[in-house]
Amino acid sequence: MIRTSLRLTTLCAGLLLSASALALSLGDLSQRDASSGLKDALSQGAQVAVKQLGTPGGFNDNPDVRIELPGKLGKAAKAMKMFGKGEQVDALEASMNKAAEAAVPQAQAILLDAVKKMSVADAKGILSGGQDSATQYLDKTSREQIRAKFLPIVKQATDQVGLAKQYNNFAGQAMALGVVDAKSASIENYVTEQALDGLFEIIAKQEQSIRQNPAQAATSLAKKVFGAL
Repeated sequence: MIRTSLRLTTLCAGLLLSASALALSLGDLSQRDASSGLKDALSQGAQVAVKQLGTPGGFNDNPDVRIELPGKLGKAAKAMKMFGKGEQVDALEASMNKAAEAAVPQAQAILLDAVKKMSVADAKGILSGGQDSATQYLDKTSREQIRAKFLPIVKQATDQVGLAKQYNNFAGQAMALGVVDAKSASIENYVTEQALDGLFEIIAKQEQSIRQNPAQAATSLAKKVFGAL
């Protein structure tokens, strides 16, 4: 009986030691591995977001990022729809979303370059940060460059739609009255900002998903790093 008890105690102790050996913490990983694993996951999130949004319906069919008319203009648009005069509104909003979908693929190279340039110090701060700290890093380091790429594409797409001129005239008057801000005063600026917001929102969701379930990471190193958080 005593021998059986000793064997069970020894077995339990062995299992606990094995579990401790298998459970990694972030401190057990080299700085290089931690940084590389984070870069793998962030590259994955950026590519998924660009692919998801840069296809027909990527913005228009996703209620989380669909671009609608802003502020008071949006309220006026909803009123027009209620009175059966929403065809022009629908056409304008559809063109806005198509413009965003056309621009998004331009973001991928810039995002991946920002990931590549991430320092070890940046990586350490991101891994010990909040659920969207990696996304915030990308937003901070690449938003301006992406905006510069998006704007001419969005402008070209919206210029082809006659309603864009109507929007700009209407929004310009609204801005003069303090109804909308300067970023919403031209359709190309508004759509560009909305496209940027939507892009980083989807990247943030990808990051949060990997943080919560490291098995969703595409590489073994990223799984190891996020599993250690």
